[in-house]
Amino acid sequence: MPNSSILVAGAGGRMGKAVVAEVLRTPGATLAGGFERPGGADIGKDIGVLAGLDAIGLAVEDAAAKGLKKAAALIDFTAPAASLANAKAAAQTGAAHIIGTTGFSIAEDAEIAALAEKIAIVKSGNMSVGVNLLLALVEDAAKALNDDYDIEITEAHHRAKVDAPSGTALMLGRAAAAGRGVDLAQKSAGMTGNRSGERLAGDIGFSVIRGGGIVGDHHVAFAGAEEVITLSHSAIDRGLYAKGAVAAARWAIGKPPGLYSMRDVLGLGKN
Repeated sequence: MPNSSILVAGAGGRMGKAVVAEVLRTPGATLAGGFERPGGADIGKDIGVLAGLDAIGLAVEDAAAKGLKKAAALIDFTAPAASLANAKAAAQTGAAHIIGTTGFSIAEDAEIAALAEKIAIVKSGNMSVGVNLLLALVEDAAKALNDDYDIEITEAHHRAKVDAPSGTALMLGRAAAAGRGVDLAQKSAGMTGNRSGERLAGDIGFSVIRGGGIVGDHHVAFAGAEEVITLSHSAIDRGLYAKGAVAAARWAIGKPPGLYSMRDVLGLGKN
């Protein structure tokens, strides 16, 4: 039977706990373990208890190395520098790497792409089935509607989220740009938080909200002079992302090296 053992990075974080719980409840998947950065407060704690479940006899480690010895896949919702280090560790063992982390620099993205020549890497700013369907719809709508319709992407997340706009908002922006046949970097407004003056025709705008415990809301408005068409997605429980990440891990195990997306996992094709 193929190895279906999954290791979880950032096992003590909000997403790490959700992923652990999802692995444990998924038939055919097994938990290889979990780890936190060295010095983390959760190191040594039982992973099951940490996730709000019964004890399972696996303690949180302080590095990926031990778990990767027996893991076929690594799921990672941490931070860019940590995810890059984890990708290098996974490449040494051949484990598939599932990256839900956002906020990578251009240089970091390039390093991950290079590592994908050695292992299967599924990298997505959002692991949700619904969001990936939304991406396809946004691209189609942008293709059908001309510059008379202004595109505005609004995203809202909890107060602790660091990167802005969110990785999902940027994915939506790239989908809209692909539909219009333009370069997002040349047509975006508000990505850096600086926005003033009259809106230019063809701009793809970004608006950001941070507050409370919002899991994740994304809205794409196509605003014309006489009508507004809105496509949206609201996440109710972050277990949604954990479910998608575990599905991606099981899909990626045994796949040839390459940089994949959730649209590959779901059979939706590329943006």
